Amino acid sequence: MKVCIFGAASAHIDDIYIKKVEDLAEKLAKRGHSLVFGAGATGLMGAAARGFKAGKGYIHGVIPEFFREEGVEVIFTDCDKMTYTETMSERKRIMEDDCDAFIITPGGIGTFEEFFEVLTLKQLGRHNKAIAIFNIQNYYDGLEAFMKQVYERKFINFKCYEMYTYFNTAEEIIDYLESYKPEDTPWQKLKIGD
Repeated sequence: MKVCIFGAASAHIDDIYIKKVEDLAEKLAKRGHSLVFGAGATGLMGAAARGFKAGKGYIHGVIPEFFREEGVEVIFTDCDKMTYTETMSERKRIMEDDCDAFIITPGGIGTFEEFFEVLTLKQLGRHNKAIAIFNIQNYYDGLEAFMKQVYERKFINFKCYEMYTYFNTAEEIIDYLESYKPEDTPWQKLKIGD
């Protein structure tokens, strides 16, 4: 399975996040899965790549050309395949199209934007891939509460927060991804506006 991991590029985050993502990535690689990611060498992007490399997994990095030209982000150069794009939108589209599942690790604005894009696309029926949120150190507890509030106040017409799942351990995520069956999910029977 090709797994897309979204997460922080920041090199200044606490080491507990780095270790947990490296561990998850190495375990995924050892089970025969491959990585599609934003090709960053720092933060949780770098942790995912190092973990997959340690587990001898295949890595596809996708990054805009201007990152290389302008030194915007340190690039993980030890990818098995590197794709350079013109825009950030193209970068996301390639990652989304080239994977079978998504894992959202802690991150900032870019990670939030990536999560909401794949969630919106799933709600619109453009994909039916698993979306797993790695809730390290309860990082996403506030998001969970917010999404439930949005539903309760009727700003979304159905429980879109059921289209993804929160996990606290690597093992839970791997079990979920490997047993995921999109036809068993409640939103497959719903239409927008229901």
